[in-house]
Amino acid sequence: MTAALAPAPAAGAVVARGRRARTRRHRTVLLVLVLAVLAVAVLALCVGERSSSPAEVLRVLLGEQVPGASFNVGVLRAPRVLTGILVGVAFGMGGVVFQTMLRNPLASPDIIGVSAGSSAAAVVAITMFGLSGAALSVVAVVAGLAVAAAIYGLSWRSGVQGARLVLIGIAVGAMLDSVIGYALTRAGVYDANEALRWLTGSLNSAFWPGVGPLAAALAVLVPVLLVLARRLPALQLGDDAAAGLGVSPDRSRLGLLLVAVAVIAVATAATGPIAFVAFLSGPIAHRLLRGTGALLVPAALVGALLVLSADLVGQHLLVHRFPVGVVTGVLGAPYLLWLLARTNRSGGSL
Repeated sequence: MTAALAPAPAAGAVVARGRRARTRRHRTVLLVLVLAVLAVAVLALCVGERSSSPAEVLRVLLGEQVPGASFNVGVLRAPRVLTGILVGVAFGMGGVVFQTMLRNPLASPDIIGVSAGSSAAAVVAITMFGLSGAALSVVAVVAGLAVAAAIYGLSWRSGVQGARLVLIGIAVGAMLDSVIGYALTRAGVYDANEALRWLTGSLNSAFWPGVGPLAAALAVLVPVLLVLARRLPALQLGDDAAAGLGVSPDRSRLGLLLVAVAVIAVATAATGPIAFVAFLSGPIAHRLLRGTGALLVPAALVGALLVLSADLVGQHLLVHRFPVGVVTGVLGAPYLLWLLARTNRSGGSL
């Protein structure tokens, strides 16, 4: 009887308890993702044609000379793993910014043609102009930014609406695919093989000279993106609500778009377009967090985990070796079909 007459907890206490529970879940998910990325990275450093023990890997990373392991781990595997982590972070963050900002799970750079812009420019530059190295990377980054600006401009009708941008992006991506096909028909055998990296996405060309520029670019762009991303919760409420909260929807959206595209383009310039990593990272992070908390850092960790795991599978667990982009494509395509089917059944628009 006494328990039945006990006063209900104050609303403020309930809200505070819920906030603490969400914070604990967010921290737990982050910790689990960090540990998972580290575990897969260590496994990738150990496994190969000549495997190394974790102790040998640690000695190599500390600068010791270990016969056999110093070359395999220090020269071949370490830059590959580090590049995989960096591009996974970039694709994960860039993808979730697009999806959150435009409030559409299909609004991912690899779906709406942004990654195809970098790939098309790189393939044309290789097959028709013989570019390579840093010049090729610069062309890919600039092309990605230019294609994103074109898609944004074509989507503008007194503002940008997510479904319209997705449809225009898919159309632009289809046109860019035809450009890639034409360039490949004009290419020699060697140039065509070189161009394949820009079509499938691969870590096979990841060596130490490329890690520094990639890390430096992301060290500049990622903090800027994290700062700009503070406006995403307001943008998710709609333009009118965001303006009421003191956030300029158009300027905020444009700034986020430019920085997110730059992050994606830099990653694409390093490894080519690794299919569906940007598309999958945000939804996976969202499900892990059960729809609560900021998604940028969890999506970045999911992206790194996807790239490392897919590369490990493609290199060591299948009958033949496959580039990482082939494995992620196999994972992402069924999810895309399921998403389209669910959207159609629910009567929603793309």
